Amino acid sequence: MTNEKIKRMLDACYQAKRIREMLPPLPEGIVSSHIRYMDMIQELQKQNDHVKVSDLSDVLNIPRPGVTRTIKEMEKKGLVQKISSPDDGRVTYLSLTEHGKELSEKYNENYFNELLPYLDAISDTEADCMIRTIQKFYDIMCERSIQNDR
Repeated sequence: MTNEKIKRMLDACYQAKRIREMLPPLPEGIVSSHIRYMDMIQELQKQNDHVKVSDLSDVLNIPRPGVTRTIKEMEKKGLVQKISSPDDGRVTYLSLTEHGKELSEKYNENYFNELLPYLDAISDTEADCMIRTIQKFYDIMCERSIQNDR
């Protein structure tokens, strides 16, 4: 790989960030990470029924303290509720509130369905390649960051 290729990859990341900024405005106090967390909670509930902070942390590859902080914000905004496990009081499960479900559904269905016709020029293969490449690039940069902290 050349320096020029690395620069072009970083430029593409900047463009990806700008694309995210073009998403429709969210309600006051709601940020894109809240939408991402709500999506992931719903996805994990389909697989396992019960979702813990540690599950989100593992899937999103974000340290637990960061996930806990975001969940607290979301709880204050009425998007998420914590439910104690009936079997073990030390275990807390996460669930979307009705408000959280409505917001998630509104954002996902309205916006993403609106985008579909515009993205026909991108094949599933191209999209999958982009996703894998960005994830790999992110993983490499995270590993580099960890090594530099040592």
